Amino acid sequence: MPLRATCLAIAGMFLTWSGSSRAEEYSRTLTIATEGTYPPWAFAKPDGSYAGYEMDLVNILCQRMKVTCRVVTQDWNGLIPGLRVGQYDAIIASMGVTEERSKVVSFSIPYTRAPNGFLTTAADPLVHLPYGESSFDLTQEPQTARSALDTLRTAFAGKVIGVQTGSTAAVFAEAYLQGLTVREYPSFEQLGLELAAGRINIAIANVTTFKTLMEAAPKGSLVMTGPTFSGGVLGSDTTNMAFRPDDDALRNAFNAALASVNRDGTNRALSEKWFGTDISIHD
Repeated sequence: MPLRATCLAIAGMFLTWSGSSRAEEYSRTLTIATEGTYPPWAFAKPDGSYAGYEMDLVNILCQRMKVTCRVVTQDWNGLIPGLRVGQYDAIIASMGVTEERSKVVSFSIPYTRAPNGFLTTAADPLVHLPYGESSFDLTQEPQTARSALDTLRTAFAGKVIGVQTGSTAAVFAEAYLQGLTVREYPSFEQLGLELAAGRINIAIANVTTFKTLMEAAPKGSLVMTGPTFSGGVLGSDTTNMAFRPDDDALRNAFNAALASVNRDGTNRALSEKWFGTDISIHD
């Protein structure tokens, strides 16, 4: 990931709440970065404020930690570089743990679990991809996953595949879909528009994002297809907050707050509200 810093756009929201035993360590305002173009995780409303699952979650976490948090937005490729140079204190942006990311940031305990999958239009023959409703772990069952990928590569021949730049789906495409036509888009929103317009045949992304695209499009026009994948270059199928490696106290404080929302059902309720299903972590 390039070490370039891009301009921060203040999300226009200040979150002030109550909660954890380490509050005395954080008398200053904490700045939390998100991408802000990834519904239903985090997205801009017409009034310029931000909403979504992770916005509700960070609200509650900061409340339990008894700290004031300011949310800012940053483009996806700039998120980790911005954290490393101190532009903000943490990242909450539907980020999964990968080997490469773990070399430069440290991660919180997870708060959701969801794999990557495929979305296409109902009119495209790819709606009949094989292995529907199957799940493959690239780490635990590499040979089985490779066999499935070989079959999918044949189905994708002559098609246009879309991914978001810098995402785990982009890494997946680079590793397993070389020689096929893959287009990258700077935001998930743009990826969805290209799919709906028919300029790409299929999108690869975290499956939790598909519900928003399907609801925004004409009913039944977008369809999940084929299997899901996790592990390997995709990392875990969990999402986690990211911190600077030396910021143990802050990471531990957020871990305590995350453990509490995982344990008491708060996270489950947020998951069902925003995704229509429970993808929360259960302690």
